[in-house]
Amino acid sequence: MRKFFQEIKADLKFKTAGPGQKLSEPSRVPKEKPKAEAAPKPRQGPTDEAQMAAAAALARMELKPKAKPPSSQEAIKNQVRKELMAEAAASEKRLSVEEEDLASLDQEGAAAPSVSGVYFICPLTGAVVRKDKKEKHIREAIQSYFSVDPVAASIMEIHTFNKDREKVRVGVETMAKYLDNIYLHPEEEKYRKIKLQNKVFQERISCLEGIHRFFQAIGFETKALPVPGQGKKFKKTTEEYYVLKEEMLTKLEDLKDYKEQLLSSEPVRAQLDRQLCVFKPSPEAARFELPSDFYNLTAEEIKREQRLRTEAVEKASMLRTRAMREKEEQREMRKYNYTLVRVRFPDGYILQGTFYARESVSVLYNFVREALRDDWLPFELLGPGGLKLTDENLAFNECGLVPSALLTLAWDAAVMADIQASGEEQPASPLKPELLSRVQTL
Repeated sequence: MRKFFQEIKADLKFKTAGPGQKLSEPSRVPKEKPKAEAAPKPRQGPTDEAQMAAAAALARMELKPKAKPPSSQEAIKNQVRKELMAEAAASEKRLSVEEEDLASLDQEGAAAPSVSGVYFICPLTGAVVRKDKKEKHIREAIQSYFSVDPVAASIMEIHTFNKDREKVRVGVETMAKYLDNIYLHPEEEKYRKIKLQNKVFQERISCLEGIHRFFQAIGFETKALPVPGQGKKFKKTTEEYYVLKEEMLTKLEDLKDYKEQLLSSEPVRAQLDRQLCVFKPSPEAARFELPSDFYNLTAEEIKREQRLRTEAVEKASMLRTRAMREKEEQREMRKYNYTLVRVRFPDGYILQGTFYARESVSVLYNFVREALRDDWLPFELLGPGGLKLTDENLAFNECGLVPSALLTLAWDAAVMADIQASGEEQPASPLKPELLSRVQTL
């Protein structure tokens, strides 16, 4: 391009006009007399406008500073920023899980996920629901339980839907004092009335979800009572109160039971479904394709991830000790909530389950033991590189077993030698028959 402009500049042959003068016509190349062989027709010179535009473009090119190539750290930071922006956009515009599954099926050559997602078991209905449907299902189950036991259902609401556990504790203890006063002093009318605008009631109790349904369920009703000491000249002559119904005075033991239920109850928590699977021996055992449920990042987690990645870029050129590297690895592991673990048996069969990343390895040992025909058989679990998982109190993320891991089961050699020496016929597989009946292929 530059050569082209230089050629045009070389062809510029026009006079510079003075003030008020017109530019002279560009000079033409004189035609030569024809010779024996006709010479090619000379190229016509550019117009005035083309000449001026070309000169201006060439000047701009000469004056434009050359961009410096970005440094490696700048390139890394830009890439990190792009990735995080893409993650944030994906989280904001995330499709429903079903739509994502359908979209993934449309992608040519896309590998099927090892599990379709993270699932939970509702303790009230026994239904297995996906992670993103869990909270809605529990809320609907508690609402349905009001027709069975309104007191128990309202207590579930209080403990489950109020996430600030300290506020719940303070509110529940305050309500227990109200009920204690009624139980211990049933003849005192003042204890059977609770003013709704009372500062303590407003700050500690009224702010809790489910609290008003609880009072209604245990026998309180809302009444407007006269304000003590107020005359007719005051506009506000009544205030709202919770008043215990008269018939509840004959059921004081029930009130005591309600108080104990309120104090001893826990939030309704869905149990993680292990999604236990058994696979035939397969060379694909070490290959994992995890769905987004295993490592979804919230907006806050994305911000944290951005900060951590930026720090990692800044430290890339620093000399780090082994302790520093291990600390960073542990921090990296903490961003996963779940892990998919496979245990390969000596006969090649593979047992698979889903676990919380912060659960202890002892849970995995129990999971394997419950799948065995003979749960008394001693065994060890070996991690990558043959490392024995001896400390069962460590969490999966502390052992580097997230977001997925393939472990190997090894029997106790002495015990297996004794079994073989006994001459008893051994089953083809140590796994329970009901598990082998639904074996799958990876």
